Amino acid sequence: MESNYRAGNLFADVPTDLSNETFEDIVRYQGVVIERITSLGHRTSEDSWYDQPQHEWVMVVQGSARLLFADGVELALQPGDYVNIPAHCKHRVSWTDPDQPTLWLAVHYPR
Repeated sequence: MESNYRAGNLFADVPTDLSNETFEDIVRYQGVVIERITSLGHRTSEDSWYDQPQHEWVMVVQGSARLLFADGVELALQPGDYVNIPAHCKHRVSWTDPDQPTLWLAVHYPR
């Protein structure tokens, strides 16, 4: 009998090649996306902003990072810290730990 559940571990199979930041879907269903993001010293280009059509809740699970918002607010995030980012709230990653992978858990959900 096939089960309806799917189990995993957020710390399993972390990419070893982190020359680029990675985005991996964990769940994608009816406009909701839950993803693991892995960063290692990555940041958004200073001339770019994320301006997403959906809301995003994001938490740092491991490592550390900083998010910069277009209004000038910068948040330093440590493991367990989270932020809910409304749709079209311009933001970017201004820094991630260059010495260890930063694992993010992100939930994108409709407006």
